[in-house]
Amino acid sequence: MKQFTDFIPLIVFFILYRFYDIYVATAALIIASAVQIAGLFIVNKKVEKLQLVTFCIVTIFGGLTILLHNDDFIKYKVTIVYSLFAVGLMVSQFLGKSPIKNMLRNEIDLPKRIWSHITWAWVSFFALCAIANLYVAFNMSLDIWVNFKVFGLLFATFCFTAITAFYGYKHMPKDNSEQKN
Repeated sequence: MKQFTDFIPLIVFFILYRFYDIYVATAALIIASAVQIAGLFIVNKKVEKLQLVTFCIVTIFGGLTILLHNDDFIKYKVTIVYSLFAVGLMVSQFLGKSPIKNMLRNEIDLPKRIWSHITWAWVSFFALCAIANLYVAFNMSLDIWVNFKVFGLLFATFCFTAITAFYGYKHMPKDNSEQKN
């Protein structure tokens, strides 16, 4: 259920962009994100830091988009979010902590070096997405960028998640003799 609710603001953005324009869609994205955060807080009594940071970036860059009537700001938001993900994973990896491992440790048990490979792969993926967004946003039409943002990056994320799952499954210890930290 959580995975679906994470995409509601994106779906709202896309639909309103198709029926109106980027500015109405951006306002709706900010509102839908606020409702999402409030709903998560009401249901779970907490909101993840990552969701709050993303909401703040959506609000700041979405607000600038609307206030200055310049769609460049909402385009930058995507690159900033992906860059923060990449930098956050990179820093945590250097500090010897893996947020990915922490999220999945109850579901999958992998050797420490495999968690490191997965973390670095996601750092690379997020960095590539940030760069690809900049290229598409500023070298192609707004319609192409919106489709890329909504469908291209979403599809790429699903595919990379599947690849990561396959990689992790392939490296799961066959017995208890392998190192699991």
